[in-house]
Amino acid sequence: MTARMDKRFADLKAEGRPALVTYFMGGDPDYDTSLAIMKALPEAGSDVIELGMPFSDPMADGPAIQLAGQRALKAGQTLVRTLDLAREFRQTDNDTPIVMMGYYNPIYVYGVERFLDDALAAGIDGLIVVDLPPEMDDELCIPARSRDINFVRLATPTTDDKRLPKVLENTSGFVYYVSMNGITGSSLPDPSRVAGAVQRIKAHTDLPICVGFGVKTAEHARLIGASADGVVVGTAIVNQVATNLTTDGKATADTVQAVVTLVRGLSSGVRSARLAAAE
Repeated sequence: MTARMDKRFADLKAEGRPALVTYFMGGDPDYDTSLAIMKALPEAGSDVIELGMPFSDPMADGPAIQLAGQRALKAGQTLVRTLDLAREFRQTDNDTPIVMMGYYNPIYVYGVERFLDDALAAGIDGLIVVDLPPEMDDELCIPARSRDINFVRLATPTTDDKRLPKVLENTSGFVYYVSMNGITGSSLPDPSRVAGAVQRIKAHTDLPICVGFGVKTAEHARLIGASADGVVVGTAIVNQVATNLTTDGKATADTVQAVVTLVRGLSSGVRSARLAAAE
């Protein structure tokens, strides 16, 4: 539903602050705990939820997200059950946009048409499929757009002005600017370079630009949010889950609350971003 995504970014623009986009791995460490995390995210301050689809061969993910995917798969998470998470979440929240993020292989195996129909029925607003380049838009992007499901594309520091229009061609919802090269969860990028990159991408599109990679604290979120339309946090949340599990990887009484505490802090960062920039 592009309408839900568009409304959320329009509301935030009117509020004068960037979005907090939060990623978690569906099914990590188990279905019920990840559903509890998902349901807790909006109240903690998340504006857009990225729902991770676990996959056995996640080439672009850092160690933390790879391990989260392994925990989820070990606990029996499947693409069907990841869609179930969204469906259950929608029973109590019809406003927060959900973007499913992962790799093409599980979707291909599931069947593209069936997947898109089920995703729409489950209340999914968008997709980020990291291993599908624009040259393969006919595979998933165009069919998704025809169902009013956003297809969010990644841009990186190496996406030059010649390549950028192709990357943005069928993109909708927002542009995810990966602010450094390499795997997810690396160190924080230079905020001044991020600001320049955001302005460069904005010259090519009217879509919101959300920036991720390396954001771990409220201060990081504030610095990045000063120039971006959204701040994406993934690895820090996944790490928060991992450090609040038992030695054999099971949820504890603190797992969900630990994520809530982190997200509340990040939310305070994005909410102060423009205030700080205007001073």
